Amino acid sequence: MNVLYCGDDNVERGLLISILSLTNNVKETLHIYVLTAGISENGKHSNRIHQQLINLLDSLVKQNDSQSFVKKIDVGTLVARDFPKVNINTIFTPASMLRLYADEVAELPDKLIYLDTDIICRRDFSNFYYQNIDDLELVGVLDYYGKWFFHHHLQVFDYINSGMMLLNLQLIKQTGLFTKSRERCKSKKMFMPDQSSINYYVRSYRLAPRRYNDQLRLHRDTVFQHFTTHFGYLPKVHTITVKPWDIDRVHSELHLHEYDDLLAKYQQIYSQYKENL
Repeated sequence: MNVLYCGDDNVERGLLISILSLTNNVKETLHIYVLTAGISENGKHSNRIHQQLINLLDSLVKQNDSQSFVKKIDVGTLVARDFPKVNINTIFTPASMLRLYADEVAELPDKLIYLDTDIICRRDFSNFYYQNIDDLELVGVLDYYGKWFFHHHLQVFDYINSGMMLLNLQLIKQTGLFTKSRERCKSKKMFMPDQSSINYYVRSYRLAPRRYNDQLRLHRDTVFQHFTTHFGYLPKVHTITVKPWDIDRVHSELHLHEYDDLLAKYQQIYSQYKENL
């Protein structure tokens, strides 16, 4: 299986947790690619993911399968060339755009699954991964909130959450989906610009069931749980953002203990990693 993650050094905790969850549930070879970049623009600064962490992750996946690997790919030059300055002061973070450069990275395979680093895998997803997507740019799940407010095509619900996507890079290169999305991010100010741009331009796609990108809460059949921002309503409407590495809040606010063993292992490994930096 080919897996793609993206981000800067701010995603290191989530990257470790997410990859650990893959090793707990996937029994076959994992080829994991991590796009990263160091970015400085308009007072916003981010650093590349440390190579020491990549080395650690690589050793972890090789414990299950010696042919598995984790590889870092620096796309800083590509980002500098096409930086979306118009969206720099929005909810957008520069690192979230890195997935839009996947079509320009020659060593990436034609088919891969993209995961945000705040996603935890709960079950084997072989059947999902190996579905035929020869005629599709991507497969994704509806955005839990966005489906009610954003519509780009003829369906009533058609707005995809881009945190989990099964990608056909070969077709994406032909249609220019990511190229056009990058250009739109450069010229048009948007809410969540990278996700909105993908939705605006994608034409050949398949909607997958909720369980492959569960954004609101955990269900019995959840395959990927995505720790997105959601709304609370008491005593007044407010947003709630709890990430997997916020372990105390995972317990106190989400009342979630499903991942206690996973998070305990993460804490041990991450603590040792930080000590050795």
